[in-house]
Amino acid sequence: MTVASRTTSTKSIRVGTRGSRLARLQTDRVVSALRDWNQELTFDEVVISTAGDRDKLTPLSVIGGQAIFAKELQQAILDERVDCAVHSVKDLTSILPAGLTLAAVLDRSDPRDVLVSRHEGGLASLPPGARVGTSSRRRMTQLRLARPDIEIVELRGNVDTRLAKVLDDTSGAYDAVILAAAGVLRMGYEQRISEYLDLSLFTPAPGQAALGVDCRTDDRATREILASVNDWTAATEVEAERAFLRALGGGCASPMAAHARIEGDIIRMWAMLADETMERVAMSEDEADVEDGVALAERMALALRNRIDR
Repeated sequence: MTVASRTTSTKSIRVGTRGSRLARLQTDRVVSALRDWNQELTFDEVVISTAGDRDKLTPLSVIGGQAIFAKELQQAILDERVDCAVHSVKDLTSILPAGLTLAAVLDRSDPRDVLVSRHEGGLASLPPGARVGTSSRRRMTQLRLARPDIEIVELRGNVDTRLAKVLDDTSGAYDAVILAAAGVLRMGYEQRISEYLDLSLFTPAPGQAALGVDCRTDDRATREILASVNDWTAATEVEAERAFLRALGGGCASPMAAHARIEGDIIRMWAMLADETMERVAMSEDEADVEDGVALAERMALALRNRIDR
């Protein structure tokens, strides 16, 4: 992790967070990292309800996509009700609202998706016609490629809710669910994972598994404090992934995926793009020098768009 010089600031920081157990755990991880760096800092965690938290039934594509889990938190920063907010980076739009900056990216966990099943084995072992729950059009597209026979069922809710639908619900409404490994692991549920899904087929969403902290661009003191816990590797990978999303048009509504990994002096990227119907799908893998990660992402986005639009 790349860090700034140790500071002795006694600044009190108000940290915005969603109210779910996972969100609070993730915020605690960020606060712990900041406190480890400077014991003089004090923190006040402020729970803010987002549109995505209030509406757990409507498909994400209908009620606003990525922004539904971040908009209210970001407005609280702009209104100076909090100094910063913790997000799953995958919930952030590729261009932040005016006046905000992504000051730190850290604690990137396992970026893969996982399958949790009521049956023995992984995805290949699910019975024909199995009902698999997900609210992500990206995962729906990838599931169709991997198992065309599977019935995909819309499923939203927090991690506990979705796991219960598969493991505790005796109605059999869901045979399995696909989740981000990072959330399952942070909740301490590793033993419930049936399979870690292949990253080259189930390429994650941009920013998946990374935590991000945004604050006001003009709040120099908070920016400097947050910079102390910024992880250069995670931030560089996420920068490339978010560049891929920007190149597709910001909050791209089409199913898409991008994952970057730094390997020595090379940055490798996997990406996927589908059309709105999820019928035309293009996938790609490429690499470049680390300093050219953004250009690599933009080049791959253009190439995939051209393949889809033919």
